[in-house]
Amino acid sequence: MLDERKLAVLRAIVEDYVSTNEPVGSRALSDRHTLGVSPATIRNDMVALEEDGYIAQPHTSAGRVPTDKGYRLFVDRLSTVKPLSGAERRAIETFLGGAVDLDEIVGRTVRLLAQLTRQVAVVQYPSLTRSSVQHVELVPLGQQRVMMVLITDTGRVEQRVIDGLEAVSEDAVDSLRQMLNRALVGTWLTEVPSAVEDLPGQLPPDDRALAAAVLSVLLESLVERHDEKIVLGGTANLAAMDLSASLRDVLEALEENVVLLRLLGEAGDPSMLTVRIGAENSHEGLRSTSIVSAGYGIGDQPLAKIGVVGPTRMDYPGTMGAVRAVARYLGQILAGQ
Repeated sequence: MLDERKLAVLRAIVEDYVSTNEPVGSRALSDRHTLGVSPATIRNDMVALEEDGYIAQPHTSAGRVPTDKGYRLFVDRLSTVKPLSGAERRAIETFLGGAVDLDEIVGRTVRLLAQLTRQVAVVQYPSLTRSSVQHVELVPLGQQRVMMVLITDTGRVEQRVIDGLEAVSEDAVDSLRQMLNRALVGTWLTEVPSAVEDLPGQLPPDDRALAAAVLSVLLESLVERHDEKIVLGGTANLAAMDLSASLRDVLEALEENVVLLRLLGEAGDPSMLTVRIGAENSHEGLRSTSIVSAGYGIGDQPLAKIGVVGPTRMDYPGTMGAVRAVARYLGQILAGQ
């Protein structure tokens, strides 16, 4: 491990390079930072940092730039992330609080995070497997069609139209609606199949065909892979980033939901931040990028992930602070839905 003085030099190099996008020399470090040592000592520390692989010389310039290893140590030794200002926090509350349904909440979140960080924002929809039933609505659409609406506690709304039914009475639809809500409200979606297994047998014989059709569509809606639905925002920000890989490679990687899901990782503790830097990203097209992600959820229950993709030359304290704050607000908005 580095001693505190060399760590302070590395921290100053990262901060200056992120700020200026220019290789950093010992004289500039001595002028800009209070490191308490001479430029000659800083030069010796930079030689040691380069030998250990934390910084590199990009060309014949006297300056040095951080490597992926250097950024990793900088992030691992961060004592705090940059908090949002009061104005930024109020803007987030107002912007997200004005959303009326889950699609709008996710859409606003991804735009907001892209604007705050000037990176590419990624938001995963809440997983249905981590949701419970809040309400089931059945709406007759004539005598042979019924619309089923499933609403979850996380704001998801699944809507299906069931066609080709025999003559349906409003009384039968109302009776089935009441039975479904008695059986399912508060039930985890993973437990719905067993909760409805015996329901058709509790209905009059004439109503069982309707119940079977509705339950078939209900169960189909639950097995669809909604947790793989991902929304991107701010891809235009890529044009302003200094990426060693081609822009096309990065864009192609971002178009693959499977790649993004793997990079975001499993939804874990909502308070935890994950940072993957450069070559730590398994996908070849993203090895010139860094990915900062966090889980979001209701209380301690994780629902999905949120994150940003940007260059390795990233304002890590600011980006980590923004991702964590937006994830927390997103959870609070969903809890209040």
